[in-house]
Amino acid sequence: MNHKKADPNNKIAAENRKARFSYEVIDTIEAGLVLTGTEVKSLRQGQANIQESYASAEGGEIWLINSYVPEYLQGNRFNHEPRRRRKLLLSKREMARLQQSVAREGMTMVPLKIYFNDKGRAKLLLAIARGKNLHDKRESEKQRDWNREKGRLLKERG
Repeated sequence: MNHKKADPNNKIAAENRKARFSYEVIDTIEAGLVLTGTEVKSLRQGQANIQESYASAEGGEIWLINSYVPEYLQGNRFNHEPRRRRKLLLSKREMARLQQSVAREGMTMVPLKIYFNDKGRAKLLLAIARGKNLHDKRESEKQRDWNREKGRLLKERG
């Protein structure tokens, strides 16, 4: 039997679970992050938070704003600022596409999760999304409740 061990590098460091409820995700893009050493170590501990963060285009670059990566405990004087702006690494074509969709169609760039890929690099899953109205949120809540109930009924019946 060939059992595959779970890769310690390939894990989620932070997830914005409320984003899929508040926004209608149109498209997603994987972006790299410019991080310092203590930020990477802190992300590996999984204490980061991207709930209130967003991405914005400024000066031909895309920035992740208001994301919280706590200070690394053993970092002493080399530590980073927890809420600093972090530059996203994207190709020029991807940046242009993001800026166009934000400017033209009135969409926003919402970070969905920060994770480590197979090579151990920190990546950000960035969504191009449209904000949901209150009735849309209610509809997705009804759908979620129905799916849960449906699963419960199917489990009971066999």
